[in-house]
Amino acid sequence: MNDARHRPASEARAELHELSTALSRLREEIIADGAALLTRWGGPFTPQAASAAENLAHYIALRRRDLSALQSRLSAFGLSSLGRSEAKVMEALDALLATLRRLDGEADAPYPTPAAMRAGEDALSAARDQIFGVVPAKPHAVVMVTLPSEAASEPALIRRLMEAGMGCARINCAHDDAAAWEAMIANIRGAEAALGRNCRVLMDIAGPKCRIEQVRAPEKLRLYRGDRFAMVAALDPRAAGPVAIRPSFPQAIDQLAPGAEVWINDGKIGARVIEARAGAVELEVFSARGKGERLKVEKGLNFPTIDLRLPPLTPKDFRDLDFVAAKADLVGFSFVQETSDVDLLQDHLAARRGALPKQTIVLKIETPLAVRNLPQLILRSAQHHPTAVMIARGDLAVELGFARLSEMQEEILWLCEAAHAPVIWATQVLDQFIKDGAPSRAETTDAAMAQRAECVMLNKGPYLAEAVTFLRDVLARMDRHQSKKFARFMPLRAWD
Repeated sequence: MNDARHRPASEARAELHELSTALSRLREEIIADGAALLTRWGGPFTPQAASAAENLAHYIALRRRDLSALQSRLSAFGLSSLGRSEAKVMEALDALLATLRRLDGEADAPYPTPAAMRAGEDALSAARDQIFGVVPAKPHAVVMVTLPSEAASEPALIRRLMEAGMGCARINCAHDDAAAWEAMIANIRGAEAALGRNCRVLMDIAGPKCRIEQVRAPEKLRLYRGDRFAMVAALDPRAAGPVAIRPSFPQAIDQLAPGAEVWINDGKIGARVIEARAGAVELEVFSARGKGERLKVEKGLNFPTIDLRLPPLTPKDFRDLDFVAAKADLVGFSFVQETSDVDLLQDHLAARRGALPKQTIVLKIETPLAVRNLPQLILRSAQHHPTAVMIARGDLAVELGFARLSEMQEEILWLCEAAHAPVIWATQVLDQFIKDGAPSRAETTDAAMAQRAECVMLNKGPYLAEAVTFLRDVLARMDRHQSKKFARFMPLRAWD
């Protein structure tokens, strides 16, 4: 058939031949670049990590290239554009190349087996089930709940959360104490026995979160754009003097130079270093609401323009690890940034657990340096421990900027799928619902986006059980339509 909608056969054959040649060349480049990455990452890898490491290297090699023009040409022939190849890079390339070669006249070009095409997805599903327990029914994603302090004294609260669908409980070691944690876990195990369900326990070690430790300022002072204040290593808040704060990690001050940014209280105040001297910096506010902002003790500090170097584990973390290593199913590693951090945590867990099974390590990605090192962090951790990744969107938003976070959370999802590492989608999911009992439109959309992760985390609040039920409903609905980047064409009933 020849009409305006169909290209001439000779032209189509020529372009298919060009595409086959281009894909063959791309395949060779990815194999070479992937091998170089694996060498740089410093294998050899253990058997359980080797296939994920190889696929991750191939994925990064693939995504270093601008393939958008090639994708458009492939789509014009109704062929795969490689846009869903995260878990199976070489298999996706080989399947596409086999089709192109057959269209180009090579009748016996081999296809990967169905099992090979599914192997990456199966590995990710197996990792999810190992870490969070086998999911018996919809939704695909496990719901994790951050436990409030009253979970230690109210076993009925734990039972309500599990009846609503909580599959993993998070204990934040920055709050409460070992006695409270022990009671929370006892209540979880009791509810498991009563309901015949499993609920994994994640314990987050607090890590080196930098906060305001002391403030010297007139009562109820508000800072506005253009105002100045100091950050100093030593401070007497009762003495007279200019407005100043002292951070919980004073060594951060000497890592700041003029032009560096300091953000306070989840980005409510943005200030820039005007002058730096030993043990002190002068800051000028460049971002604040029109009504001004207050400086308060315990509010977080972020330093997005530098790679802040702090000890990965604090003295409190080392004390908490005695309990965490004995009781937790998953260990949340806050502010992990480098592979040496992973080595340190693994060494301390091994020293405390001996021959007991390895706990899951959850890498909490909260800084630009952690983002840059994410492939190596995953592979180093997965060498010896089951490993998951938490997209900790609170600190990460401040560190990267909110606009960059919108795409980075997607990129982390893709990278982790390539590494066959389960993802926890965290921070402010259904936050308004949990506080007020009704969701906002925007956070409902965010909850739907979370469906592509293996686990979704909720924070604490008065309507927590209701939020678990609502979230599971949203996730199950989205399961009908989406699997990672793959759109499922289930029947649409709205226009019957």
